Amino acid sequence: MAGVLRALLSASEKAANIARVCRQEGALFQLLIQEKTGADKNKKFIQDFKTLADVIIQEVVRHDVGKQFPELLHAIHGEESNTFENKLGGRVEVQVCSTETDTAALLCSVLDGNEEAAGLLAQTIHQEIELRDPAAERLELAIPTSSLGIWIDPIDSTSQYIKGRGDVEPEEGLYPSGLQSALVLIGVYDRGSGEPIMGVINQPFSQCDPGSLRWQGQYHWGVSYQGLSASSLARPAPPPHKELSVVLSSSETEKVKQALVPLCGRRMYRASGAGYKFLCVILGLVDAYVFSENTTFKWDSCAPHAILRSLGGGVADLTSCLSHPHGGLPELKYHQPRDGVQGVERWANHGGLVAFLSEQSLKEILSALSGSVLQ
Repeated sequence: MAGVLRALLSASEKAANIARVCRQEGALFQLLIQEKTGADKNKKFIQDFKTLADVIIQEVVRHDVGKQFPELLHAIHGEESNTFENKLGGRVEVQVCSTETDTAALLCSVLDGNEEAAGLLAQTIHQEIELRDPAAERLELAIPTSSLGIWIDPIDSTSQYIKGRGDVEPEEGLYPSGLQSALVLIGVYDRGSGEPIMGVINQPFSQCDPGSLRWQGQYHWGVSYQGLSASSLARPAPPPHKELSVVLSSSETEKVKQALVPLCGRRMYRASGAGYKFLCVILGLVDAYVFSENTTFKWDSCAPHAILRSLGGGVADLTSCLSHPHGGLPELKYHQPRDGVQGVERWANHGGLVAFLSEQSLKEILSALSGSVLQ
């Protein structure tokens, strides 16, 4: 298991490098921010470079982890499809080739002959990265890789990544928007039980060096399996204030917000990106993340869920919690699609969710929401 964790950490760092290169190298940055329309629209491929950046990161993680653990390759799933189709019916499957030259040639065909951009991407993709983490290397846990599945969200909060704002000021340590909310999420789950086992969150744009204006990142990991818990993070200390704090989506319903006012007062924050809102709970910036809608997915929640479990918390299905208040804690599972729906909706967290570090906080939040969300 230590070997799998090391592979995920290194893959996440390479993914973070790609995300940074796309924003910091001129040839790639112009592709990232350019929105062509009308006669200038790229007629060769329907998908744009914004989608391609996601796909490349996903396929790099799949390639690098699968190279070390071939038995996992069929069990690595992500948000994006790697097939690009042009309007004439031609198809190109984006993948990491055996050589940098071959990868550059494939990317060049997708990028309509832009050799400079293709070369920059290929160079970053084939760069050898081995992220060393002593705590991760000491981890002793025997789990057969044949029982594992992996969810990848290559760039969570893509809209903030594209906008690229690095000047957003935090509110009590929490960024409401900006590049800080763009994350690489890699989660591992048990294919038999669906329980999250291991999570890696890489934040490519953690802080910007004021001299070079280059971004530096940071990563976090957690493992929870059969009574063993380990993490790169210590469990956050309980906050000194009496009021609970929550982070919400800007689209959260008025019913939920009003129901939480007596419990949280003004300590209700907004932030972009599901992954970043989970991270705010993991870091102890808030007590919980509440989301009553069905627009997060397994690739959003698997990695942070595993880290929260390693710290004594979890992620529960909000609707099930409120519908069956005296049942067991209905934590999210990751191995089975939802019946009766098509496409990506099969992997949506249809009951909404609540992420927490303390079960006492969870109970207070559910008590406040009881009778309001399901009406």
